[in-house]
Amino acid sequence: MAVIDSIFSLVYGILAESWELLKEAAPYLFLGFAVAGLLHAIVPDEKILKYLGKSAGKIRSAFNASLIGIPLPLCSCGVVPTAISLKNRGATKGATLSFLISTPETGVDSIAITYALLDPIMTVFRPIASMTTALFTGITENIIGERRTAKKSFSQSPDGSIALMQAPSCNDSSCSCNSDMATVEDASVLTKIKESLRYSFVELLGDISGWLIVGILIAGVISYAIPDELVGDYLGGGVFSMLLMLVVGIPLYICATASTPLAAALVAKGMSPGTAFVFLLAGPATNAATITMVTKFLGKRSAAIYLSMIAICSLAFGLLLDAIYFRLGIEASSIAGTASEVLDPWIKTGFALMLIPFIINGIYKQRKQKKA
Repeated sequence: MAVIDSIFSLVYGILAESWELLKEAAPYLFLGFAVAGLLHAIVPDEKILKYLGKSAGKIRSAFNASLIGIPLPLCSCGVVPTAISLKNRGATKGATLSFLISTPETGVDSIAITYALLDPIMTVFRPIASMTTALFTGITENIIGERRTAKKSFSQSPDGSIALMQAPSCNDSSCSCNSDMATVEDASVLTKIKESLRYSFVELLGDISGWLIVGILIAGVISYAIPDELVGDYLGGGVFSMLLMLVVGIPLYICATASTPLAAALVAKGMSPGTAFVFLLAGPATNAATITMVTKFLGKRSAAIYLSMIAICSLAFGLLLDAIYFRLGIEASSIAGTASEVLDPWIKTGFALMLIPFIINGIYKQRKQKKA
């Protein structure tokens, strides 16, 4: 009986943690899918190829993706659908990885909270280090090379079509050339909105639903198994603490905004700013769900480059930041207390409940396609 109770407690704890993770991620996942849909509907493929594709070059495509991602308020889960959409439309794998890293590591909200809870040095250092990490990762991927298999054709069937929906043509007998152009434009806008919603919450969500659930469950196991006391008790400072912070931060789901109060509290307890920064850099950029989907959709080699470059750059920038504080003779400080939640809990719960039917529909579609 005791064994059954233990198993029940374990399962319940993992599911509870997974539900909490889903609630935290749901609003940002919705935002990520919405951004992907807008990009799909309003950004021409030529622009994607020009700035993020092979024609942009190994370095420039990664640089553009790193720069574009910095201000976007997407978390490490919410950025995945947008990044996959960019990859499917012609962005290089390097540019995709750069976007996956720079976007969740920083955002206007997280930069503001960093300034409020930490100090100006960390506020300036954080986006620079994030963009540099993203740039190095993208360039490394592009140089090591994408083994080109069959090129995806962008003039494919309607299920995979990425062509923009055009306004009705006046060459058709059913369309009056004297009709009000505003009506045609309104129809075009409505068509694009419908197309973006269909692409975001049917096609794209359908492609990643199964892997998203697997990743969230894995993250739930990790969150349940690693006690909060581990972070506070064993991460005092130094290279070992940075390595431990890296091991803890990489698989956990935590957004750039939510990670900042924790880092500030640890700095206030005596942790070096460099050690805290390792968590600020590695934590938001990765989590079990993101790693799972990167491996699935970009390949094992890209996932290995993604993780190894984040680890190397996090440690390097952590050591550099400690050196900067030491040379300037500044003692790291933070404002007492924690930042208030950006979203109310009931809003997060509402988004999670809305997301579940889309995920179920996506899993059902995947199973149906496999059987067909």
